Parts: sequence; structure tokens; C-alpha cells
Amino acid sequence: MINHVAKIGSVRVGGKNPVRIMAILNTSPESYFKKSINIGKTQIKNTVKQMEDMGADFIDVGGMSTAPYLHSTVSEKVESKRILNAIKIIQNHSNIPISVDTCRASVARDSLECGVEIINDISGLKYDEQMKEVVSKFSPSLVLCAYSSKTVHGNSVSVTKKLLKESLSIAKNSNVDPEKILLDPAVGFFRKSGFGPFFTKTKADWINRDLSILKNLNDIKQDYPALISVSNKSFLGEILGKKNPSDRLYGSIAAESISVANGANVIRTHNVGATKDAIMIASKLSEKHKGL
Repeated sequence: MINHVAKIGSVRVGGKNPVRIMAILNTSPESYFKKSINIGKTQIKNTVKQMEDMGADFIDVGGMSTAPYLHSTVSEKVESKRILNAIKIIQNHSNIPISVDTCRASVARDSLECGVEIINDISGLKYDEQMKEVVSKFSPSLVLCAYSSKTVHGNSVSVTKKLLKESLSIAKNSNVDPEKILLDPAVGFFRKSGFGPFFTKTKADWINRDLSILKNLNDIKQDYPALISVSNKSFLGEILGKKNPSDRLYGSIAAESISVANGANVIRTHNVGATKDAIMIASKLSEKHKGL
């Protein structure tokens, strides 16, 4: 078991290191948060520079929306083409570590062959059997998300810990260094129904499930650093009564701040500047002071 510290790409995460920011760059026109979509060369270049200037530690590039409530599946060829185009633009203008958000082995392989060092797999290496071979060959840093292809039952925290342990076991058997792993408890990806295979079916109330996960994050981490991704997500919209993702900034900031107080080591967000300010304050308020 690692001692709360990991090296994700070239960035140290956990322990006494500051809370890191993973900025979201979507290249998929079907993504639910339209402001996060970047396609053209100039747009990608400018967006990455802005995110970096605001304090992003990583850029997470996605080529296909996996929101459970959208019909948004595209072919692996399309997903890979979108991501590789963005990777090349970023690499030509920045040295910021790049993460690729995919659970498809061919897309991960293409990205790693282009020099990417981080794979963010929302299935926790469970969706594509070939992903084990890819991570074994390239040994990238990994974000492992809680996921099951079957309907899950029982206590949300216990279920989430079990699913993450399964992914950790797959990673271990694929010769991945445990000090290159981040855990993601999958806020927003446990639903009663949805489209596509990229979410976990649960009979539990999904909003309460997500809230329970954020409240119990320190228990769920299991001595690994944790990534939390709540930015503009639908559980916030349900609580706030805001259908438009663009109206969920303040709710996102609140949830991210609480996540930091509860042990989050990386915040994955669309709102880099606002999130940076919020987590700096949350981190200060969460410090354990030695006396007065």
C-alpha cells in the first residue's frame, strides 16, 4: 500500500503536496457542457494556455461524452482522431501533463504512443479486456474509476470501495506501479437507468449515493490519493433546480471545497480559475494546526 502519495505523469499527488487541478478539455461536440467543447486548433491552443495560466496541473482530453443520460457513443476511430488531434496541438504549445479520458484500449494505445502519460479510465480497466495489455506494456499513470457492468446493491460506500479494489487488483496484475494510481469514486456515474455501457446501474437513489460518497471520501480512498469530478454535474442540477449546466458553477465550487476538506487530492473541473481559488481556501481551512 502506498503512503498517500503518487506520481501522476510528472506531478506528485497526495501527502503534503497541494491539491491539484485537472482541467477538462472536451473535443466531443455531443458533450453535455457545451462551454467545455474545443475543436479548432486556435481554440484548443488558447484554451489550454488559459487553463494553464489559471493553475491547471493536468489537461484531461476527452473524445466522447460518457454522460449516462446522453446518446453519445461514437466509434473508436472517431474518438481516437479527436483526441490525437488535440494531443498534438497541446504538445506543440505546452509541456503540461496530458491525461486521456477513455476506457477503450485502442484509443489509449494511440494516445500513449503519442507520448501521453496518464489514462483516465472511467470503467476502472473493466470495460475493454485489451486495456490490461495496453497498461501492462506502457505502464502509464492511471485514474481508476468505480464501475460495474452489473447492477449493484447495498451500502453505497461499501460498494464503491469494493469496485475500486477490483480495479486495483486488475492494475496490480497488469504490472502497474501502485504509486502511479489515483482513485475516482465515480460521482455522476451511478444511475438507475441510462444510455450506453459507461455507467453503473444502481437501485439506490443516485443523488444520495453521490452525496454519501463525497461525505465519506476519506474512508473510500483506502490509502490512495483520490480524484473528484463534480463540476457542473447533474446531481448538482437536481439539488439546485438548475437544468442548464452553465448555471451550476456555485454548486460545483461548494461541492469541490467540501471534497477537499474530506480528503480529495485532485479536482477535475471545467472551471479552473474559480476552482483554484476555492480549493486554496478549502485547503487552508482543512489544515491541522499545531497549537494556536
